[in-house]
Amino acid sequence: MANIVGFIFLCGLLLVRAAQPMEEDVLQKLQGISQLRSLGLAFAEFFKDVTLDDLDIRMPRLPTEADLLCYNDMTQFMTALKSGELWALNMIDAWGSIPSGLLTGNAYDLGNFDECLNIKKGISETTVIRGKYCFLRVSLGEFLGVNNPKLAALSFNTATCFPASCSAAHMNAFMGQLMNQLVNSSINGMSISDSSCQTSEREPWSGLMIFTVVILSLMGSAVGLFTLFDYLFCTNQTEVPVIVKIFSARANSRALFRIVQNKSNPNVIECLHGIRCMSLFWVIISHQYGANMISACINILKMMTWLKLPYSSIIVHGGFAVDSFLFLGGLLVALVALRSMDRTHGKINVLLMYLHRLIRIFPILAIAILVYTNLMTELADGPLLQSGYTGKSDCETGWYWTLLFVNNYTKAKCLSHSWYLSVDMQLFIISPILLISLYKWGKKAAAAIFILTVLLIGCLFATMMVNNYTVQIMNEGKDGTQELYYATHTHATPWLIGFLFGYFLHLNRGKQFQLSWVVVWAGWGLCLAMIFTSIFALYPSTQSGAPPLSTLAESFYYTLTRVGWPLALCWVVFACMQGYGGLANSFLSSPLWQPLSKLSYSAFIWHLFIMEINERSVRTNTFFSDYQVMLKFWSTLGFTLLLSYLMYLLVEAPFGGLDNFLQSQKKPTNDKTLNRVSDQTQLNKNNNESASDPRATEARAQILAD
Repeated sequence: MANIVGFIFLCGLLLVRAAQPMEEDVLQKLQGISQLRSLGLAFAEFFKDVTLDDLDIRMPRLPTEADLLCYNDMTQFMTALKSGELWALNMIDAWGSIPSGLLTGNAYDLGNFDECLNIKKGISETTVIRGKYCFLRVSLGEFLGVNNPKLAALSFNTATCFPASCSAAHMNAFMGQLMNQLVNSSINGMSISDSSCQTSEREPWSGLMIFTVVILSLMGSAVGLFTLFDYLFCTNQTEVPVIVKIFSARANSRALFRIVQNKSNPNVIECLHGIRCMSLFWVIISHQYGANMISACINILKMMTWLKLPYSSIIVHGGFAVDSFLFLGGLLVALVALRSMDRTHGKINVLLMYLHRLIRIFPILAIAILVYTNLMTELADGPLLQSGYTGKSDCETGWYWTLLFVNNYTKAKCLSHSWYLSVDMQLFIISPILLISLYKWGKKAAAAIFILTVLLIGCLFATMMVNNYTVQIMNEGKDGTQELYYATHTHATPWLIGFLFGYFLHLNRGKQFQLSWVVVWAGWGLCLAMIFTSIFALYPSTQSGAPPLSTLAESFYYTLTRVGWPLALCWVVFACMQGYGGLANSFLSSPLWQPLSKLSYSAFIWHLFIMEINERSVRTNTFFSDYQVMLKFWSTLGFTLLLSYLMYLLVEAPFGGLDNFLQSQKKPTNDKTLNRVSDQTQLNKNNNESASDPRATEARAQILAD
């Protein structure tokens, strides 16, 4: 949700400035600028009679060899343009102009990216002129000569196309001459940076890129060979060697798409699959709306009016899906681990527990960092893909914070959504303390955990009040995203509530509660009331003319919804388990959710990868509307599931299989132990993950006796 705040803030600034009267000299400059709609043609007209001497004289220093090469190519370009050669016309035709719809939020004119990069003209045996696509960035405040800090924050980008031998310094000198001639004054606030430029030539692969390709190739080769062996030589699938099962795409696909009928195992909570998948959909569609900020959207300011619609509250408050993930995580840790501890008389191997967890989630996270950082620009191209993934610089400088699962307390958000994994891992690390306490002291320990939850709620409330933090976009309070949203202690409440609820289910396993229809309807009424209040309570304050909420009101809202949301989920799970779920249970417990639930961790990791490729590889401006975003959502979801399935076969399933294989080698072989292990394996197989981290539940559940 933090991503939405930035671009909405910029949009608001532009609206504020548009509503203010402009001074006369500003209007005159705007009138002059209005003549520059065809920047490429203006550039060609101005430089049509350029000579090498003219270009050399205009530089403030003696020309270097690079300068002379650029000047020579420019001379060749202008000569070809006057004679009507196609490649020179393509170079001018690829230019953008001043974007239409600046006051509706349009900050890009993308020109024609491919037309520019496809230019390749051999002038001689040693000289080849190629096109270089660059963005000319214009700061409106400096460009108009207005000393307004709000307006200075706004800018637009338009495409240019120059010979590839010219650097950004050359281009800036040429554009400065052009603008000085056309508006008859010195123009500031316009610049081209080398980082915005692209050519058809690709840089040599770095060592990390080669390493990434080699790792994926080796994994792919292993999967391919064992799959082929499985298909050709393993006619009896019940006698497939263990090592083949680990790597065979055939065996892993069969396990992935196997649907277990409901009620086949009394230890399985079927509705968790539906809750997990619906939460994943909520996260993806919320991020899809936020992705408009990195796209060349022609009407991004429509978000201002869109935010006042009731539907927008569902998207803006998509952060509750994270609370659902955490609730499920705490529930499964407590429920599955306590059942295992009952069998082992309270013994747990903490180190082995952590090892299983790391084996399950670390490999695919590490592969994701490598792919995001090194392969993104190799797999797709486009005007907005030059800089790669949004968090690329953070990954290059602070990737280790993510792999250490502490990036939620740093500013280096490599894989911006991985902060949740850090929160979940940190809570998982302290879970053995809570589990041992519950096993030894029972309800007294549960009461202590309840008190801890209350203290964390109070801490969150006090943090908001003391620092005047706000959770509303349009409020004037201080933005406390880092302190309120990413910190583990502020997001621990849903996890702890889920943990306590798991303990409650453990104590009452197999018990059937007989509830009257009044109690059932009251439970569902309160549940729905908490859900809709959490989502829509702030809606009235978003309307025009509505007074802003006080810090006290926001503090109560933010802290109480951290409690109300997981409590509502407690009722949903309880009602579905006890037979009072009705239509909700039929939907959430559908067996069709099971395959998607097994892919949910991989889908959570990879959805932003697909989303950014879709947004940054566009060649023309996009348009914001709910329907257009929904089209993008289904595109993102479809390709995300395909990529998740591939990564499941290449990375997730093989490492998970190796984990089970290594674990099985250490198990004692007496009949009693084998029966216990078989029961535990079946339990773990069906309850196969906490919300955003589906395969890791087995690691959490596999708490073995010493």
